[in-house]
Amino acid sequence: MNKRSSAIALGLAIVAVLVMYSTTYTVNFHEIAIRTRFGKPAGVERDAGLHFKLPFFVDSVTKIDRRKQFVESPLVQTSTRDGLQVMVQAYLFWQVTDTDEGAEAFFVSYGGSLDEASKKLEQTLSGAVKAVAGFNFDELVGPNAKLAEAEKSILSGVSGSMKVGVDTISVGLAQVVLPQKTTVSVLSRMSEVQNTLAKLEAAKAASQAEALKSQASSQADTIRAFATQWASRIENKGNAEATVYYERMKEHAELATFLAWIDALKAGLRGSTTYVGDTSQAPFHLFDLSTEVDKNGIPQPKVSAATDKHGAAQ
Repeated sequence: MNKRSSAIALGLAIVAVLVMYSTTYTVNFHEIAIRTRFGKPAGVERDAGLHFKLPFFVDSVTKIDRRKQFVESPLVQTSTRDGLQVMVQAYLFWQVTDTDEGAEAFFVSYGGSLDEASKKLEQTLSGAVKAVAGFNFDELVGPNAKLAEAEKSILSGVSGSMKVGVDTISVGLAQVVLPQKTTVSVLSRMSEVQNTLAKLEAAKAASQAEALKSQASSQADTIRAFATQWASRIENKGNAEATVYYERMKEHAELATFLAWIDALKAGLRGSTTYVGDTSQAPFHLFDLSTEVDKNGIPQPKVSAATDKHGAAQ
């Protein structure tokens, strides 16, 4: 009897556990639960904790994560507005619409499966990313890029193609790269542009150098002409002044000779000089105080240089 009672008790306990399992479910804080009755939506549960439902095949519960989800498209090849072929990859943040109607619409559209929704959104994103065809390449990369506008165009394409029950949060461009063939072509074009710019700068520098040379040569010619003209003026002025003095000296030849003797002595006896020689010859006769003077009072040498040379020649 005791064994029979124990078996009954065990059986009742198992039935109770099965009934509790089939009539209860739990919801986590980040989930919403879609309850269906005979396969049709019958309500949405948002409160975390333990909840009850009809057992077995009557009610079913599908739990959906309402946190943000991330989807990334594969690299998609497309052409830009300026004709370059590029490889573009975009990403999308999305979540289930945070209303009861939206959650039920998500369940109907995607069967309540986040994986199924992610696959379809990835396909939608791959098609929408071709919106970059409306932009030039330099508007997608570089300091003047218009990424915000490009991402807005992609987001508009995604939103217009999605089923109800999904809210798009943000779209971004993960990569914008050039295919290998296009990269080679772009690099070649960049090299040609750089070579052209280098040639233009070299020609510009050569032109500037020639202009500077011409300017310097013109200025040098001007300076030389001015210097020659000024020197000619000085020379003419000197000659004019010298002519005046020369004419005066011709009137007083003896005085001119005497001054010449004085200059010769100054030049020859500069500094500490010891003179040993004949004081009868000019201009050293000036040292001889007994030298006779002419009618103008100018000392005259006893022997002239010409006479001395002539006597020596004899």
